[in-house]
Amino acid sequence: MVTTTKDTTSGVESESSRTRALYLRSLAQPQVTRNRRCYTLLKRMLDIVGATLLLLILSPVMLVIALVIKASSSGPAILVQERVGKGGRVFAFHKFRSMYNNSDHSVDERFARDYIGESCHSAVPRGGVFKPANDKRVTPVGRFLRKASLDELPQLFNVLKGDMSLVGPRPSMPYEVDVYKPWHFRRLEVLPGMTGLAQINGRSSLTFRDIVKIDIRYIARRSLWLDLKILLRTVPVVLSARGAR
Repeated sequence: MVTTTKDTTSGVESESSRTRALYLRSLAQPQVTRNRRCYTLLKRMLDIVGATLLLLILSPVMLVIALVIKASSSGPAILVQERVGKGGRVFAFHKFRSMYNNSDHSVDERFARDYIGESCHSAVPRGGVFKPANDKRVTPVGRFLRKASLDELPQLFNVLKGDMSLVGPRPSMPYEVDVYKPWHFRRLEVLPGMTGLAQINGRSSLTFRDIVKIDIRYIARRSLWLDLKILLRTVPVVLSARGAR
């Protein structure tokens, strides 16, 4: 019922080698990572306990979402995409499918390049949000899932696997990393997260420059207490659908 598909044009291993090389070349930039073994251990414990509890609580909801997606449009319920994680490593990223199956993703690539490169051609806020407006590729069910951030729930499995954390910078696609400026790579110093400091301070209404600045501030100041505050503040942000589309 909950089948998966690869939204990728090349193998994860080759993409990982390429993005890892880009990240290693970026290390000439000043780093903000500090040695925090105790924090890292406690954060991992929080991730495992939090993701496990959320999966136990939300599994009925996730099953219903999967059934509705399968019933409303052809294709798998869950997509598996390539995303770039800590240190430039590419991993298999899970999310509920919100678009019609086999949609053209070249639009996303062009938009992302303009958005990250701060081009004025297509990456302009529409309705206060930096995302393609009136996207015909998005299904009616997918539009609701995106607005409610329910399409992100399968990433709890990524958290359990250790590819992601509950809190951290949001992961980028490999083609987005291709157009990173040198200082953008600092956000790859930690595990990507399901939510983060940028997500509770504007989400998609922020420019990419502002997102990276906020991510770097989080990396420099991260602590278990800050992570807990971000998690708590994520709840009203998601419920209000601020900065979502």
